[in-house]
Amino acid sequence: MILENRNSPFDRLKALGECIERKGFARILEAHSGLSAIIAENVQVEKDGVLLEYDGIWESSLTDSATKGLPDASIVGNDSRLHTINEILNVTTKPLIVDGDTGGEPAQFEYLVQGLERLGVSAVIIEDKVYPKLNSLDASANQDLEDPSVFAEKIQAGKEVSTTRDFMIISRLESLIAGAGVADALNRAEQYIVAGTDGIMIHSNKSDPAEIFAFADAYPALCKRLGRSPLLVSVPTTYNTVSDDRLIAHGFNVIIHANHTLRAAHKAMSEVAGAILLGGSSLAVDEACATVPEVFATVGFDRITRKDRERTEARRLLA
Repeated sequence: MILENRNSPFDRLKALGECIERKGFARILEAHSGLSAIIAENVQVEKDGVLLEYDGIWESSLTDSATKGLPDASIVGNDSRLHTINEILNVTTKPLIVDGDTGGEPAQFEYLVQGLERLGVSAVIIEDKVYPKLNSLDASANQDLEDPSVFAEKIQAGKEVSTTRDFMIISRLESLIAGAGVADALNRAEQYIVAGTDGIMIHSNKSDPAEIFAFADAYPALCKRLGRSPLLVSVPTTYNTVSDDRLIAHGFNVIIHANHTLRAAHKAMSEVAGAILLGGSSLAVDEACATVPEVFATVGFDRITRKDRERTEARRLLA
């Protein structure tokens, strides 16, 4: 945590829209804790002479639940989710997008919108499935879609209680997940756009991006007919052979890499734990682990010790 890098909830709230207006797109990485959020905020790589970094952070229902050792099945409540969201906001400055599951009933969603907006969250994404939802990446689960008119009412309810123009409600279309096809997705998108949604996320659990691109290619004409162009959002977890650049070329404004820090941590923890058992000591896993000073530096412990030394020296000089 770097205390000098503070920003107000109002500044953070509008940061996502400002990023997209400036760049045309935003690349987002998942975080499920304060530590993973610091990494998402600060990681940078150089490619072809250009410094690359993420534009914001995604707080995922799947990874938040998994971090708590629970399945992603609407078991973790809003209070617990808000605790994680606060952890992330407390140590970062970049815009945060929150996975709101189905949003619950309209009254529940109204309170969620108010709470997130007050904290400085830039956007919430809610999916048009019946509560309690099951994770979309579980191919064996029944994926029951909400009536689009009922879901549209939920969007309207959220927009009515929102107090700024900067907070975004993004509608996640589950038509492709449920096997209902692109036409159903476009029909639902039309109803949600009319209801006032700020963005459309088209989701798929297939490795072939054909349906995703078919929807994206038809989306501009739909927006032109309706006189509104909400953001277009992609989560390419299953069709990750498609590059971010190609998604941007197809008109996507937000690209969310939605669960990779949690999955990486799960694999690394499992391998390190097993290797310690196998080797009889932790020596063999040292190279696979960050050093304690590196962790201290990441979370700001070095700043605390430096300030302690400075205060001790100041008191000594005054004595």
